[in-house]
Amino acid sequence: MILAETLLFSLALVDICGILFVLVYYIITLSDLECDYLNAQECCDNLNYWLLPKYIAHCFVTFLLLINGQILLFLFNLPMFIWLTFEYFTVPRGNSGAYDPAEIYNRGQLKKHLRDVMIYIIYYLLFFFIYVYCFILALLKGDPINRGSDDDIVTEI
Repeated sequence: MILAETLLFSLALVDICGILFVLVYYIITLSDLECDYLNAQECCDNLNYWLLPKYIAHCFVTFLLLINGQILLFLFNLPMFIWLTFEYFTVPRGNSGAYDPAEIYNRGQLKKHLRDVMIYIIYYLLFFFIYVYCFILALLKGDPINRGSDDDIVTEI
């Protein structure tokens, strides 16, 4: 164990909350593009800017789970890590990023991106609640309050 479990899961919760905020921003930006409140160039620049921080945040959580021996949670995070790696490193030649303004209206790309973001949100919300559960279990593990017999007066916490 490198970190205490409470610290591990609190870092994971903060990280997942950050990713969820980014994904909500993605939904807002893509829906603004769909309603023509943003032009395609501005929208894609904004979305491509947040690809690397989202990827790094997920890598951070996955790496923390691995080094702390949380193998089951690591294995559940591994498919999303592989998918985000594939998404980040397989940008077609000539595109400005995973979100390209020239192709976002072609072949239903906008609907595909909205669908992918909704899948990400479901995935990260599920893991948010799993991490909350693990965090509560880590807090309750052991005896956090020095409990003696009923006659003892506890003066320290």
